[in-house]
Amino acid sequence: MILDYQAYHNYLAEEVLTPFYENRLKSLNALCLNNILKRKNPYLFKAKNLELAGDFVKSIVDAFLSSQEETIFGNLIEGFAIYVSHQLHNGFKSSFKSIDLEFERDNVYYIVGIKSGVNWGNADQINTMKNNFKIAKETLRARGITQKIIAVNGCMYGKDRNPLKDKSRSKTIKDIDKIYYKYAGQDFWKFVSGDDDLYQQIIIQIDLKAQEKDEVFKKAYSAKINEMTQEFILSFMNNHQIDWVKLIDYVSKREEIELKGSRQIELF
Repeated sequence: MILDYQAYHNYLAEEVLTPFYENRLKSLNALCLNNILKRKNPYLFKAKNLELAGDFVKSIVDAFLSSQEETIFGNLIEGFAIYVSHQLHNGFKSSFKSIDLEFERDNVYYIVGIKSGVNWGNADQINTMKNNFKIAKETLRARGITQKIIAVNGCMYGKDRNPLKDKSRSKTIKDIDKIYYKYAGQDFWKFVSGDDDLYQQIIIQIDLKAQEKDEVFKKAYSAKINEMTQEFILSFMNNHQIDWVKLIDYVSKREEIELKGSRQIELF
């Protein structure tokens, strides 16, 4: 299958990389020391024996941004998978719980729940997904879908050597609709596009555009770390050492503690 790589490259540049960096920068600019301190575990950072103010601030900022970025980028690259499916098979964003994409191909109707990596959930979360697959299948049949309906858990990176899940329960009629396939990494992108090389094309394009866009972020990041480090030194240093008791009081003491001259911004 010959794909329109240029269209895909344009989508990745305009609809994935550009909003990703815009959101990264927005998240970074919104950070202030006092709010982020209350969201991170001071015992953990003490256990890591962080004693330099700059190292401490960098660690809590990196931890916060990392959790934000995983969600932001996951949603954007999910949009790319839906875009590819739409271009090839008129796929569309699903409204069912646990399901992100619906499309028909070769007289089979697919319902796809998209996750970032293969180790995305615990047993309860996986059972919820399977129950939602079952509900979606029943609902689609009631709406008049007569084709075979196959549920897929698609993972944007990673590997899964045994794609057919819940096969052992297939003899129990009530559980047949909970059977699903799990495609990860190269296999997922091949499933969506029919192209065995798309997973590589994505990373090549991201590499090109990320180099262009990262310079602005790096300058803003350095300025934010320096700004917050200065504030941390004024608020939580005693005799040139981190005052861990004052820090834990600020985070966990029953009474509210306000630091003079500090900024209070609600984080998203």
